[in-house]
Amino acid sequence: MKDFRNKNVYIVGGSSGIGLAAARLLFEHGANITIFSRDEQKLARAAKAISAQRASTGQTVAWMRLDVADRSDVDQVLDASVMRRGIPDVLINCAGRAYPHYFEDISFDQFDETMKINFYGMWHTTKKVVPLMKERGGYIVNVSSIAGLVGVYGLTDYSASKFAIMGFSEALRSELKPFGIMVSVLCPPDTDTPALDVENRTKPRETRALSENAGLMQPGDVARALVKGMQKNHPVIIPGLEGKMTCLAKRWAPTLVEWMMDRTVRRVQKDGRG
Repeated sequence: MKDFRNKNVYIVGGSSGIGLAAARLLFEHGANITIFSRDEQKLARAAKAISAQRASTGQTVAWMRLDVADRSDVDQVLDASVMRRGIPDVLINCAGRAYPHYFEDISFDQFDETMKINFYGMWHTTKKVVPLMKERGGYIVNVSSIAGLVGVYGLTDYSASKFAIMGFSEALRSELKPFGIMVSVLCPPDTDTPALDVENRTKPRETRALSENAGLMQPGDVARALVKGMQKNHPVIIPGLEGKMTCLAKRWAPTLVEWMMDRTVRRVQKDGRG
């Protein structure tokens, strides 16, 4: 997708962080934006911020409250949105959350909720939109993570959900190509968002040390990498040099990556710092 002018873009999880940054950037490129999330106050503020990036007078911004973990809610809300706003040309699945902790301290309820929000929610929205997109083609972006390519200490439930997104997206891309629907996966590293602030409250010290080694990106930089990747139809979009190097190392020297991560974990456990 080279040109986003007049394209109808749905962004699930578009009220903050990477989703909001992508909405603002795509609005600058001339798209019409609809954002979805659970928090109506955040949605209203986000829509106002997006409107400030208007590229032409005919552009529109809308928001709708949506709980991606609730399949019936997804069906009802997206039906209503399609009636009012039209079939999306682009669907960006950006809703997600993480509560890092040691595996033994992650309850089944947390694991279940993580999978419902991060993966099942993506399944629900995509399932609803794909039959409509088949009429004229489109583009789907599913947001995974570097932790969907490299399993990270303290992120067992989160990595499980993000690895699931990778397999889902790869299979889906193969199925939908004949219908002119492209599928990409965005794999950002740690990004300076409100969600990261929540993650940091429960991060084990080992996880925190590993995160510090990987660096931190800004949402706007991730959004620019996303748009550039879509314009080039990259199957996997990895923002930032550190992320790219990590993924290359994981592919070609997985033992080295494991050794480096284990070394950081042992250091933290030995000296108690992190």
